[in-house]
Amino acid sequence: MPGPRVRFAPSPTGFFHVGSARSALFNWFVARQSPDGYFILRIEDTDADRNREEWVDGIVSAMQWLGLNLDQGPNRQSDNAPAHADAVARLLAGGYLYYCDCTGDDVQARKGDNKTPGYDGHCRNRGLSKSEKTGIRFKTPQSGSTIVHDLIRGDVEFQNTVIDDFIVAKSSGVVLYALANVTDDRNDEITHVIRGEEHLPNAPKQMMLWSALNEVTGDNVALPVYAHLPLLVNEQRKKLSKRKDPVATESYRDQGYLPDAFVNYLALLGWSPDGDEEIIPLERMIKEFRLEDVSHSPAFFDVKKLSHINGEYIRKLSPEQFIEISAPWVRPWDSAWQPTDREVPWTKEDFNTELFAKVAPLVQERIVLLGEIPAMVDFFFHDQPVMDDAAFNKAIKNDIVAQQMIKAAITRFADVTWEAATLHEEVAALGEGLGLVLRKAQAPIRCAVTGSLVGPPLFESLELLGRDNTIARLKKALELAT
Repeated sequence: MPGPRVRFAPSPTGFFHVGSARSALFNWFVARQSPDGYFILRIEDTDADRNREEWVDGIVSAMQWLGLNLDQGPNRQSDNAPAHADAVARLLAGGYLYYCDCTGDDVQARKGDNKTPGYDGHCRNRGLSKSEKTGIRFKTPQSGSTIVHDLIRGDVEFQNTVIDDFIVAKSSGVVLYALANVTDDRNDEITHVIRGEEHLPNAPKQMMLWSALNEVTGDNVALPVYAHLPLLVNEQRKKLSKRKDPVATESYRDQGYLPDAFVNYLALLGWSPDGDEEIIPLERMIKEFRLEDVSHSPAFFDVKKLSHINGEYIRKLSPEQFIEISAPWVRPWDSAWQPTDREVPWTKEDFNTELFAKVAPLVQERIVLLGEIPAMVDFFFHDQPVMDDAAFNKAIKNDIVAQQMIKAAITRFADVTWEAATLHEEVAALGEGLGLVLRKAQAPIRCAVTGSLVGPPLFESLELLGRDNTIARLKKALELAT
C-alpha cells in the first residue's frame, strides 16, 4: 500500500497560530511514519480580501523553523481555479447545484419569527439561470444522515435535515472553501485530513460533495480518513483568543524558544507517548504517534510548562551549541536571522566574543529563554552597568548596612586572591561581620556590579569581570548612594 498523503492547508490571514502549528506537526508525524509518506503545504488563498503575502511568508518560515520539511509546496489554492470551475460545471450539469439570488434579508423576511438558522431552500426548484446576482448552492439530501468516521472522535452523526443548502460559489464565480478544499484534496490524492475540531461541521458537507463528484466524474475516489484535533484552551479553559492570548508561533521563536522544545511541547497537546516523560526525542515521537491515541478533550496551552521544557532543552545543549544558537540574541551581525523588534544592548565593537564564551556556561544554567541572555550579561559589555533604579534603591541607596557592606568589599577586594571560590568566602565573612546571611551580603554587590538583583552566578561573574572593573563599579554605586 502507498504511504499516507497528508496536507496542511492554512489560510494566510494572520500570524501562524500555535493551533495551526500543532495541526501541521501532527500531519507531518503521519507522513514521516512511512518511507513513502507525503506532506503537502497548501496555502488556501482564495479569500483575496483577507490574504496577505507576508502571512504566507510567515507560515513558510515558521514551518521551516519547526523543521517540518515538505514534500510539496507551498501550493496556492488560487492556482487551482480552473479545477474548481470544472467541478462546479460538472456538479451543475449533474443536478447537484442550483443558482440562488436570495439575500440574507430575503431569507429572514420569509422566516418571520422562525429563528431556525440556515437557508430555507427557496430557490431549490426555481430553475434560475446564472446572473450577476446568483450564487450557487449545493442540494443537500433532505432525509437520512451523514456519518463522519473520525479517528479521534469515533463516528459522529449529522442529520441531513439540519444541514442547509450551503453556498459553494459566489456570484463572481469564486469557489468557496468547501468545494475548493474537496477538489484540491481529490487532485492531491489526500488520504488523511487532519485538522482542528472547528472544521468538524464542514466534514459532512465535504463528504456530500466528494460523493457527488464521484458520481459526475465516474471516478470512485476513496474518501480520506478524518481526524479532528481537540481545541487548544487557555488557563481559564476557554478557546485561545487571538486578541488576549499569546498564540503567534513567530513570537515564541522571537522570545528564544528552541524549535526542538517547541515541537516537543506541541506534540503533548492532546497526545502523549507511553510513560511519564515530558522530554521526548523526535524520532520516538514520530515512531509512537497515533491519531487514534489523540484525546478529543480540549488541550491546555500552558506557557509555563512550555518554558520549563524549553529550559530543559537549553541545559542539554553543549557549551558550543549554546554559544552558536544564542547568536541572534547576542551577535546578530553574525546571524542570518534576527528576532523581530529586539536589539542587543551593546555594539559590535563592545561585544567580546572570548568573554561571552566564558560567560555562556553560567547563563545557560539560569535561563529558560534565549531572549533572556542580553539582560543577564549586558554588564560585561559596558564600562558601567545599566542600573535598575528600583533594585538600586532597595539594595543600596535605602540600606545603610548594604552601603557598609560595599565599603568593606572595596577594601577587602583590593588584595584578595581573585578567584570565585575565594571571593565567595570573603563576601560571606564580611557579611557575617555585619550580621548578614550570604544572600543579603551579596545583594548590594551584585546590584552595584551588574545593575540588577538577578543574573548569572555572582562570584564567577566577578572573576571574569576583573578586580579593577569590579572595584570601580562598587565605588561608583557608593557615590550614587550618598
